Amino acid sequence: MEELKRLGVPRVPAVSIGDRAVHGWNPAGYAALLGVPYSGQDQLPPRELARRLDHILDSAQSLIARFDRAQLDTIPPERKRSIRDLGYHIFRVGLSFVDTMDRGHLPETWFDERAPEGMADGGDVARWGALVRGRIAGWFEGAADNEFDRTLSIYYGPQGAHDLLERTAWHCGQHLRQLYVLAERLDIKPAAPLPTDAFKGLPMPEALW
Repeated sequence: MEELKRLGVPRVPAVSIGDRAVHGWNPAGYAALLGVPYSGQDQLPPRELARRLDHILDSAQSLIARFDRAQLDTIPPERKRSIRDLGYHIFRVGLSFVDTMDRGHLPETWFDERAPEGMADGGDVARWGALVRGRIAGWFEGAADNEFDRTLSIYYGPQGAHDLLERTAWHCGQHLRQLYVLAERLDIKPAAPLPTDAFKGLPMPEALW
């Protein structure tokens, strides 16, 4: 950490050679620093990513509405986070993209937020999710295409807006996968199957947890 500080890097991930460093999730930047060729996966266009994100959040809204108060209190063994907090987190992650675009910075604390008091059952979480989806849709309606060329300050380092949007979409998608598994454990039948079509072209993790 002392070495990172000396190089002006606030935290990992980072790659350094001598007095030069690249930090944040930036594979292309790492490759340029190392002098090696890099060809990443082609990214979906921003407007398509926005459509995928809304599809994922719509599915989360539909599914979380089916959980009752007691089921939302369940804490799965894989992660010390209640299903209520997981449902809230999915929408908070989606909202974090437009909040970051508006403010220019994404603090880690946003991802640590828990469902507020009064969010008692799945219907409450779903209604908040509907508000989030409306806020995101409104932002994209008014956004110019060059918005996605910006570089943003993220708690793990600088990141392009297009990259952050892609990360937001797959982050929400990963948690949606988990929510479907948890619903199955509790014998909750989703209104529709897991929307795997929304994940095509996204760099989704292989592991579920």
